[in-house]
Amino acid sequence: MKIVLMHYTAPPIVGGVESVLAHHASLMAKAGHEVTIIAGRGESFDQRIRVHIVPRLDSRHAEVMAVKATLDKGRYTPAFDKLRNDIKGDLLDEIRNHDVLIAHNVASLHKNLALTAALKELYTIDEFPGLILWHHDLAWFAPRYRRDMHEGYPWDLLRTPWPGAVHVAVSKFRRQQLSKLLGIPQESIYVITNGVDMTSFFKFEPLTIQLIEQLNLIQADPLFLLPVRLTPRKNIELALRIMNELITEFPNAKLLVTGPEGPHNPSNAVYKQKLLDLRKDLKLVDAVHFLAEMATGFIPDKVIADFYRLADALLYPSREEGFGIPLIEAAVNSIPVFCANIPALRELGGDDVSYFDIGADPHLIAKNIIGRLRSEATSRWSRRAKHSYTWDSIYITQIAPLLLEVKGEQHIPSF
Repeated sequence: MKIVLMHYTAPPIVGGVESVLAHHASLMAKAGHEVTIIAGRGESFDQRIRVHIVPRLDSRHAEVMAVKATLDKGRYTPAFDKLRNDIKGDLLDEIRNHDVLIAHNVASLHKNLALTAALKELYTIDEFPGLILWHHDLAWFAPRYRRDMHEGYPWDLLRTPWPGAVHVAVSKFRRQQLSKLLGIPQESIYVITNGVDMTSFFKFEPLTIQLIEQLNLIQADPLFLLPVRLTPRKNIELALRIMNELITEFPNAKLLVTGPEGPHNPSNAVYKQKLLDLRKDLKLVDAVHFLAEMATGFIPDKVIADFYRLADALLYPSREEGFGIPLIEAAVNSIPVFCANIPALRELGGDDVSYFDIGADPHLIAKNIIGRLRSEATSRWSRRAKHSYTWDSIYITQIAPLLLEVKGEQHIPSF
């Protein structure tokens, strides 16, 4: 699709909406769309995204500020009409021949009501793209703006429905306010939250990012980490059998086994094949991933550290250990540990990790793991945040379907 995103300013201008705008644009470009940002101020920040500057969109443009100063006093003058018409002229050619236009806060705030009015008049023409009004803030509900809001045109543009436009609120709370403000059903307003970019937040290595995308690890809920070489003493087959039980309660659970074959015993190749066969027999091909299949040779420590930050728990069923460094690595990354009840690991973990006997029924082991994951508030919130509030997840599950609906004019609210 050809998509236009609009706001008063764009990156590198610092602001919450500007950050969201940048993430949306990058995700859309990554998905293969042709993306343009139209803003009053900003610069190019991604070679895939065109940034077109229209100075009169800027809330700090001299003409805009002069008109706003008059409007804030409750006076609507011919200067407003001139500015509105000038902005219409600025925008008309820029928005033709696009599929979707997403306007962030333009129909929500009074920072540039001439832009709001221009957009309101333009969007009714035949060649106008599908319009999405994305509401982060609502001037009519903000106490700090109340003295600037007045009855009548153009202030009422921010509290009247835009027939045929799609409304998006960033939270259920905002949806409730917007529904009341516009007099439209809450069910007709989409809720699409803001998110976190995991890769930049954690400064993931390029190889980590590649593997996360290849294995769809962002969608794992929960993600268990097993950072060991493929040798029989690590008892990886038990981890697979535990996973087979866990997915009955956590259908999106995944296990990541990071190590290659052990280097000192040729029989480890046989063991690797045994694990692959067991994974197939248990129908866990989409749930259990061995990095030994994805990358040959040594996986850098920085990449393994990245996976600790991404993981929700350490699963460590080893039969024999002299120490157990993964327990410490899990601890410093604040993720729960589920490990074999063997002397070295019990000495290290004390009463702060969850143990299981390696001869126990995998169903019972999984049941205890599920109980702890469900009972710990921090663990629950962490998993929910990583599963529901990352930009990749938000784009895949919410933004991409909305774009298709708007382009196809399907399920668009009508008021």
